[in-house]
Amino acid sequence: MKRRNFIKNASLTGVGIAVGSALASCAESKKEAITPISEDAVQKGTLPLVIATWDVKNATAKAWEVLQSGGTALDAVEQGCMIEEANEKGQSVGKGGLPDRDGKVTLDACIMNKEGNCGSVVYLQNITHAVSVARKVMEETPHVMLAGKGAEQFAYDQGFQKENLLTEASKKAWEDWQVKSEYKPIINIENHDTIGMLAIDKNGDISGACTTSGLAYKMAGRVGDSPIIGSGLFVDNEVGAAVATGLGEEVVKTVGSFLVVELMRQGKTPQEACEEAISRIVSKPNSDYKNFQVGYIAINKKGETGYFAIHQYFSMTKYQAGNNENIQSEYFNKS
Repeated sequence: MKRRNFIKNASLTGVGIAVGSALASCAESKKEAITPISEDAVQKGTLPLVIATWDVKNATAKAWEVLQSGGTALDAVEQGCMIEEANEKGQSVGKGGLPDRDGKVTLDACIMNKEGNCGSVVYLQNITHAVSVARKVMEETPHVMLAGKGAEQFAYDQGFQKENLLTEASKKAWEDWQVKSEYKPIINIENHDTIGMLAIDKNGDISGACTTSGLAYKMAGRVGDSPIIGSGLFVDNEVGAAVATGLGEEVVKTVGSFLVVELMRQGKTPQEACEEAISRIVSKPNSDYKNFQVGYIAINKKGETGYFAIHQYFSMTKYQAGNNENIQSEYFNKS
């Protein structure tokens, strides 16, 4: 089995974004250097805000509720991601996530706060809320990342309960895949995504989180970009934050989320930074970008947002003062 042929089978149909704020897309924002958040911005209603990959209305609504009640960005992204982790019908995050090719649901997650502290878990089993375990790693240990059985035991020590994450629906999907694939290690092309969430609270502080069950029917032990700080997620409270979705192997190669934030530090808008990060992947020698998907979302310290993917289709949910508006853009390919 050649690694390139293994990855070539991976693809996504699109990337979505959910937004909770009084802001619209900054796709047409002018180039400006990053400047500190102002009281003006808060008074005008541009803060707080929350954005997330994909159309996860319930998750962003929960995060928005936390922010509106005066909660921190860190609490908002954790509680927002927890909604999707408990959503058994989602099949790409938390309980009900599609398993690896051996039938085991394994979770990856990370979280990062305004101070730049972070926590991560990889290959976690039997615990629904991987993002919360990641937060405990950040707050209760001297480490950044715990893996496998060590992460699982740590979760039990912190009071998390053991659960069977393989639902009947996901088990049936796995059994159907077994028949079609004859156990060949082919990455499933229908459902392998990540929930990434970024938020700015009323104080102008930024936090982010990322959680996933990874590629469906992946090889046992596979870990993507989602729990890796700088690849799946990066937060710099002076500049902004970014989170990735899609084929993790390709995100890791360019340390994508860190790249987006550093481009914003250099003066690019979140939109420009996301587009540049995607172009780095597309323009690599012998890039097979037509056969996989990667997308980024980002926010900067001003509260501007950006989002871009290789094959782009966005479903955006915007939350403000009780108004729930769903906006869908046209599909297009831009490199």
